[in-house]
Amino acid sequence: MQRAAGANSMSISGPVRRPSLAIRMRRYWFLYLLFVPVIVYYLVFRYYPIFLQGILAFKQYKLSSGIWGSPWVGFDNFTYVFARPDFYNVLENTIVISLLRIAFGFFPPIVLAILLFDLRSSWLRRVSQTILYIPHFFSWVIIYGIVFAMFSNTGMVNQLIMGIGGSEQNFLMAPEWFRPLIVGSGIWKEIGWGTIIYLAALTGIDPSIYEAAKVDGAGPLQRIRHITLPGIRPVVVFLFTLSLGSVLNAGVEQILLFYSPATYEIGDIIDTFVFRQGLNQLQYSMATAVGLFQSVIGLILILSANWLAKRYAGTGIW
Repeated sequence: MQRAAGANSMSISGPVRRPSLAIRMRRYWFLYLLFVPVIVYYLVFRYYPIFLQGILAFKQYKLSSGIWGSPWVGFDNFTYVFARPDFYNVLENTIVISLLRIAFGFFPPIVLAILLFDLRSSWLRRVSQTILYIPHFFSWVIIYGIVFAMFSNTGMVNQLIMGIGGSEQNFLMAPEWFRPLIVGSGIWKEIGWGTIIYLAALTGIDPSIYEAAKVDGAGPLQRIRHITLPGIRPVVVFLFTLSLGSVLNAGVEQILLFYSPATYEIGDIIDTFVFRQGLNQLQYSMATAVGLFQSVIGLILILSANWLAKRYAGTGIW
């Protein structure tokens, strides 16, 4: 009797088996039917172009033959690209600009979100957030117009420099000023938008923890160090992992607007190289090979960063 009772209790308290996928699909068929357009969208507009990119990178594309009729050339496109001396200059520019964006643009949204979160005046917080978010909705054409009005030869900055007795600076055409303007305008455009995610993460921290820390005598910096930063660490690691995956994407739209023949040497990146070779010179296969190389390196960086985050920080995307 005791054994039977024990067996019954084990069967009752044991883990409940989930229904199989086929049963769930029959039961919730309407929900799965609603998901079909999403699957079709990603298959047609996301995964199929990736597949075509992988095919085109190993062919010598001809407009008259199409993708499938063009001859296979194996790794000739990659060999041709890697043998070009200008490609390594383009690769270096891309990495440098992207690392500068990460180094100077990753942490300001965190600091700004903490400052906004600690504001006692809700009215001032809302006004500050609105002012900081506005540049995100400007196109890069408008951003370049603002930068041009500020840093051109007759711009406000040069007027100020000459007003205090200095000499005129050609900021927009000088190679040494190109990267600071690119990174600075990018930070100004996106810093307010980047704070949204961190503010959302901060609102998820239990306010009673802050109250207990205040009772224990913890100051503002101590609360930030021991409560705020650990509370948003998973979000920070997640966004940092994604930012590493875009190291080879330095912002083609911004670069196309800002660079000029005088700054090609330090401003030409992989995306502008692909744009120039693929569209202007009609070398579609070579441009696709560069794009495939860019995507593979980005995938490797994301996987590596995620592995390091899980191993040493205990967090990761998956």
